[in-house]
Amino acid sequence: MRKFLLLLCILIISCSASLAAKIPDEVRSYIENNAPGSDIRFDGVVILPDNTIYLPLFPSLFSDINSLKVKMSVPKNKTLAQRPDVIIFNNDFVLLKVLTDVNGNRTVANLSNPPLQVRTGLLPQDMLVPSGLIIPENIKGIIGNLKVDTKSEDIIKRTSKESFEEFLDDKNGPSNNNYLVPVLKNKTLFVTTNYSKNIQVVTPPKSSPDYSLAQKSIPIDIEAVNNGKFVLVTSYERPFLDIISVADSRFIKQIGLGTFPDEIVIDNAANKAYVTSPKASTIFVIDLNTMSMIQKIRINGYCEKLTLAGDKIFYTDKLKGDIWAIETENNYTLRNIGNFPNISALMFSDNKLYIASRTKSRIAVIDYSTLGLEREFTTENKPLSMVKYNNIIYVLGAQNNKLQKIDTASGKPVGEVDLGAEGFSSVFHQIDNTQFAVIANIKNNSYTIFDLKNGSIVKTYSLNIPLKDIKVADKVELFE
Repeated sequence: MRKFLLLLCILIISCSASLAAKIPDEVRSYIENNAPGSDIRFDGVVILPDNTIYLPLFPSLFSDINSLKVKMSVPKNKTLAQRPDVIIFNNDFVLLKVLTDVNGNRTVANLSNPPLQVRTGLLPQDMLVPSGLIIPENIKGIIGNLKVDTKSEDIIKRTSKESFEEFLDDKNGPSNNNYLVPVLKNKTLFVTTNYSKNIQVVTPPKSSPDYSLAQKSIPIDIEAVNNGKFVLVTSYERPFLDIISVADSRFIKQIGLGTFPDEIVIDNAANKAYVTSPKASTIFVIDLNTMSMIQKIRINGYCEKLTLAGDKIFYTDKLKGDIWAIETENNYTLRNIGNFPNISALMFSDNKLYIASRTKSRIAVIDYSTLGLEREFTTENKPLSMVKYNNIIYVLGAQNNKLQKIDTASGKPVGEVDLGAEGFSSVFHQIDNTQFAVIANIKNNSYTIFDLKNGSIVKTYSLNIPLKDIKVADKVELFE
């Protein structure tokens, strides 16, 4: 009886340990050295640059070793660079290659006499199992409590058959989608609309979506993260942050927040996401390495217009019109900046906060140290967004489709750029790690690539779907 209880305890401990799919550091180093550019996903799945997939098997107890080496492989005497079906390390950690059988089903090596490490290993219990995976009967124990979908029922990729004709303006913007500008090479567009729950996936310079990602509710905000591999989604009346694996076209995880989330802002330097919940007066901090919530920041008011600026986060209280700063390196101390009406955008630069008022079409510049008004000036009509590049802040005026240029050294306007199209532009995002931005015209259903460094239009493309928001991300090869 004692032996049985001891074995049961070991099994429980091993199962619990496998819930957190942290690949051992020495195995991670081996993978990076033998297959540079590999992606070790937060749930433990290993994806090599050529899209070869390996599933990790965690032993119930790791063997003590001085240095990691391959103990056994199938076929024999192979390294990861040679893509064997099975790799067993001397610490008893195992990598199983995902194969395709004669019927086109995904499976793993069917060994007549599987090694002990394979028979007794366990897959991470929070892993997203490749769709339709078939596990050989003699190693079924590796599944544990994992859900294995054999019917591809959770694939959210859909052929885009939705018709938006009744919502599209007859003057559908420019139609010369005849060439691709270099910044959009190997990029994907994720487009949301107010007329569909689905996220439309477009390969530029095409006008039509390649496919869509089916959602359970109309998205509020989306962000592509980790080089386009995942899309974070907040949706109306859903108390979750949904995480989509783009290559799998599946929901890979849902983070329960206990309240309804809204805006998503990404801190690329720290690989974190900040997710607001206005009704709960809370900002959730998400670790993008593990795709888990690591902190809740309690705040004042009904937050919106979340703006990240180094060690500070700014937001407005929609109900009262107050602006608040959160000093992240000062124990998340809240600081009231003041009350300003009808705030449409915030921008922080050189210890100065730029505040745009949509109704007044004015910008106020506040000194953060003194909280005093440094200056105020007129901007473009209906300013909705601001993007900073080098020493210039660009303010998007939606009504007249113009950008105002503000010199941060003087804090004063120094010119404007006419976007050259009628309509109503409200989306203005810098494309990560580039000098370019995307500006979306939601009336003409078109988007413009803008050169922030040179202050000029590069190219305008039309879409045959209505626009609410558009995000540019690295193209990811799909698992078909």
